[in-house]
Amino acid sequence: MSKPSREQLIYWLIEAAEIEHHLMCCYLYAAFSLKRQDPRWTPAQAAAVERWRALITGVAYEEMSHLCLVGNLFNALGAPSHMTRPPLPVESGPYPAGFVIRLAPFCEATIEHFQYLERPTGVDLEDGQGFDVPKTYRRHVPLERLSPGARDYETVGELYETLADSLKAFADETGERALFIGDPRLQVDAALAPLPGVAPITDLRSALAAIDTIVTQGEGAGASNADSHFARFSRVLDELRSERSADPAFEPAWPAATNPVMNPPVKAVADRVHVDHPQIARWLDIGNSLYTTSLRCLLQGFGDTDRVAKANWLGASFALMRALVPVGQGLAARPAHADVSHPHAGLTFTPLRSLAALPRERAAHFVAERLDQLRQRALELPVVPVDGESGSTWTGVIAMLAKQRERMDTLCVARPAAEGASEATPAPNPAAAAAPTPEPASASPVETVAGKDIVIHFEGRRCIHSRHCVLEAPMVFKANTPGDWILPDALDVAALVAVAHNCPSGAIRYDRLDGQGAEPPPPVNTLRLRENGPYAFHAPLTVAHAADGLRATLCRCGQSSRKPWCDGSHVAAEFKASGEPPTGNVDPLGTRDGTLEVTPLLDGPLLVRGNLEICAGTGRTVARVTEARLCRCGQSRNKPFCDLSHAGAGFVAAGD
Repeated sequence: MSKPSREQLIYWLIEAAEIEHHLMCCYLYAAFSLKRQDPRWTPAQAAAVERWRALITGVAYEEMSHLCLVGNLFNALGAPSHMTRPPLPVESGPYPAGFVIRLAPFCEATIEHFQYLERPTGVDLEDGQGFDVPKTYRRHVPLERLSPGARDYETVGELYETLADSLKAFADETGERALFIGDPRLQVDAALAPLPGVAPITDLRSALAAIDTIVTQGEGAGASNADSHFARFSRVLDELRSERSADPAFEPAWPAATNPVMNPPVKAVADRVHVDHPQIARWLDIGNSLYTTSLRCLLQGFGDTDRVAKANWLGASFALMRALVPVGQGLAARPAHADVSHPHAGLTFTPLRSLAALPRERAAHFVAERLDQLRQRALELPVVPVDGESGSTWTGVIAMLAKQRERMDTLCVARPAAEGASEATPAPNPAAAAAPTPEPASASPVETVAGKDIVIHFEGRRCIHSRHCVLEAPMVFKANTPGDWILPDALDVAALVAVAHNCPSGAIRYDRLDGQGAEPPPPVNTLRLRENGPYAFHAPLTVAHAADGLRATLCRCGQSSRKPWCDGSHVAAEFKASGEPPTGNVDPLGTRDGTLEVTPLLDGPLLVRGNLEICAGTGRTVARVTEARLCRCGQSRNKPFCDLSHAGAGFVAAGD
């Protein structure tokens, strides 16, 4: 094909971004509509609903990944990311005639529609009932035309096929360097975005790999790919039909509205449901504001070249997006109107009319103000839980808003409003709710044995049986023997200290009595990924807000009884996780040591802040980061990084 203009490439990317964005919203809406529990369900039905919720939520997160990959493509081509879109439902015109995009609750027709949207190229499939095409039309703009325009396609996979061919044609004619003119520092990688498949794009190879990831995960993926979106929706459809055949009264979802809207339609439209219940409309207002603020933070993150600021913006965006889950579920469980019980409401994902990047110097002040408003409205909202809800869920949302407000304060300090500006930096928000934290490992019983020149401290609860002690100093550590089993004077002090340094969990620590200093911090903070096992940290650590020494092994299988620390449960659970994941961002860090803060997030990943080199079991550098979210539910397909699988898996763990 002939080389398209850069303007045309950007035009197609805008359409791709909007479609991915719309699909994400539609999938989340269907997942939100599933009930949490129902006394009429059998155990098998309850398990099926949880399975469907996890599957659909996982697909939605992958659509978020696709949006991020498209954002990386924008940046690679020298254009700003595109995070806005037309409001739902989408009328005919912006996309091919066959694309009906509307919010609808979980039911057989909705899953048939999702299956249709994700169908591989060449698969002949009928759309779900009620998702009829209002009219047919064709979109075609000759490639030789200077003004960019739309091009028709049957599936989203075909759109990406066109993009891939166009990128290759452009690179063939002008060279890759002339095509990929964006600043590499703008790229978002897996350490910054806890989403499956996210990777930086700097050349044709990585651009085509990103497109292949999108197509393989969902749109256009072959039927042989058992994990594609199409295949997953097909499985849900088969299971739903089987359950309904066995029990026609089985109802897995709330009667959430189809095409809910926040504002009254300009003209009377029969298929719109205006959510006007006085209290529920306030829920909806908060939900949409959470959503649009999350998008604003996402856009700021994609547009920032400073990695620390990028991590803060993106972290705020994903935290706000996670907070949408209880709001969306709560709306679906409540009526849209005060005078009738049906239909129920639903999150409308109403976009801002325009979403442009804010000036970097003022962006954090702008968002901090918005977060204060959101938190105040959330505090004022009366919440009466329905079946399956917990009052603590809403307080968790309020606490999260306070945490993100503090994050904006950090950004304000790191990037003052202007040189010599007289405004004072906003003080940290003191109203943040203190989340319960796990008991520090140091609170557990410790055996202390004094020798002539050294005191050995052994904390059994930390031990993961790496066996350095019994193999390297069997004369000192006589495990499984009666009586005294730690004999510090049986080995030279320097050799015994070396054994203690090899203990990855920090179960063995010491105090020297020979005038020598304590264990020094490492010159480089490291995290080593143990094959099918825990994270092994070596750094000056704080874990769950408490000092935790220089060495610790933290759970990544999700099974430990004393999270966040490992207790060896990965062995019995037959946990599988590679110690040799692919190499990610390995740009040098300006500083490689210093305090490393590990904060377990409530029912979520480990948030790590500080200078850190993540290493494979062989010592190969996997990534260098100053902030990362590490999976601790054991479910991420982007290990060691979180991809939000914990939300769909129903992972439960204490944290902030």
